[in-house]
Amino acid sequence: MSANSSLPPLAASPLRRFDRGRLLALVRKESLQALRDPSTLLIAFVLPVVLLLLFAYAVSLDARHVRIGVVVESPSASAQSLAAAFAATRYLDVSFAHDRREVADRLVSGTLRGFVVIPQDFERRMAAHDGQPLVQIITDGSQPNTANFVANYAQGVIQTWRGGGPNAPSAAVALEPRYWFNPELESRRALVPGAIAIVMTIIGTMLTALVVAREWERGTMEAVLSTPASIAEILIGKLLPYFVLGMLSTLASAALAVSVFGVPLHGSLLALLTLSAVFMLPALGQGLLISSLARNQFLAAQIALFSGFLPAFMLSGFLFEIDAMPAPIRAITWLVPARYFVTSLKTVFLAGDLWSVFIPDLLAMAAIGAVFFLLAKRATRKNLEP
Repeated sequence: MSANSSLPPLAASPLRRFDRGRLLALVRKESLQALRDPSTLLIAFVLPVVLLLLFAYAVSLDARHVRIGVVVESPSASAQSLAAAFAATRYLDVSFAHDRREVADRLVSGTLRGFVVIPQDFERRMAAHDGQPLVQIITDGSQPNTANFVANYAQGVIQTWRGGGPNAPSAAVALEPRYWFNPELESRRALVPGAIAIVMTIIGTMLTALVVAREWERGTMEAVLSTPASIAEILIGKLLPYFVLGMLSTLASAALAVSVFGVPLHGSLLALLTLSAVFMLPALGQGLLISSLARNQFLAAQIALFSGFLPAFMLSGFLFEIDAMPAPIRAITWLVPARYFVTSLKTVFLAGDLWSVFIPDLLAMAAIGAVFFLLAKRATRKNLEP
């Protein structure tokens, strides 16, 4: 009989209990590794600032100071009054001309986004009341959103001008619009909270995928797997430091949003941190799953980009409204954790603590995170096989 025959097989050894000391050692090891890695600190603290600056100042959905031309062919006082009404609005940057040929080339070159022609027979058209349009509005259709804005706003200026004339009938109903949650209609107040979700996705998914995949490449992951630590201890020990980094980045981003970008935080800090903490579960779980399957930094970065960052950017409602998407794409958005996080962030910043909105989003993010962690645990086998 062999000398080793009395040893029990490895597969029959009992499972080790969860040990807090081993977990703290793994957390300390991973924290020191993260603090010594400049790329990790850049992604966690510098990249969020850069992205928030870009989304706050470089990206704007506000249509203000749109350049248009106003061709005044009629010398009448009414035409001059209408031209002055166009110049008085803050949403349009008006250039005047007396011949449409002066502005046609500027529209072709993109200097102007449209022009309004006040024709020579403007007085006759006003007096006729035969349904004939008073002016001609020409816009640049290569930018549909701006073209629609120019056309609609020009019509609004004309209607307002006619309603304020001396012969205008008194309005039976006075309309006074009210805009809830964002009275100034500033796109920055909607973009910055959504940008925080993009930042958290990058930190949670891409950073985790890169860091763990780097350990697979260097062979240090096999050394960790060969220790007595359990799979749960290894996973928690590796993810907990990045969870803390994500929460610190959330606090820094929220401070920038309020103090620098002027975005109000109507909700509580507790609600913001709760939403961020729950969102980190699917973000970290997805990054861990990607690194467990790829085990290569380049491949892990590509998978994280296409499965994490791009869906969060395109399908979360951050820039594009989900209700305007085709039905199959709308169905896919239910699987994107950032969809729920963006909605809750906009609510906590612009509306306040509405837990009737938060709780369904929290449950959805927690469920997606649980699925990612279960898949990651199955993929991360405690052995040295590739």
